[in-house]
Amino acid sequence: MKTIVRDGYLVKFLVVGGLSFAIDLGLLALLHEVGGVDLWIATPIAFLTSLVFNFFVQKNFTFQSGARAHVSFLKYGALVVFNVVATDVIVNVIADAGQSYALGKVISTVVTTVWNFLLYKHWIFKAAPAHEGDTVDLDASATPAGGTHHRN
Repeated sequence: MKTIVRDGYLVKFLVVGGLSFAIDLGLLALLHEVGGVDLWIATPIAFLTSLVFNFFVQKNFTFQSGARAHVSFLKYGALVVFNVVATDVIVNVIADAGQSYALGKVISTVVTTVWNFLLYKHWIFKAAPAHEGDTVDLDASATPAGGTHHRN
């Protein structure tokens, strides 16, 4: 936990998440209240829009991930599918219980934030470990003709 706070991951994650939430809730309200779009449709549209923003900013700003983008995006996509279903269900269950859809949105955001941080840090944006054969000796002067060699 000390590394997470010291390196600023958690603070950056929460700031980017806050911006993503503002995009999500703002677009949800715009679609539903202004555009008259049904909650079952408006909720995933707003959610997916904010997640696209979130992916690129988390990858490049928060975690400054060197992980291959297509691999991270596939993992992120799997999490998105799960989050879309979870968010849609939570928002609509709360709304069907007579509460505000915004309350459902807040509850779903709190719940998904916890598992998202852990999965972003340890699975989605985690750089692939270097293979032993990929290690290059930076002291090239010790190799024949100044070339590089692999450490054994």
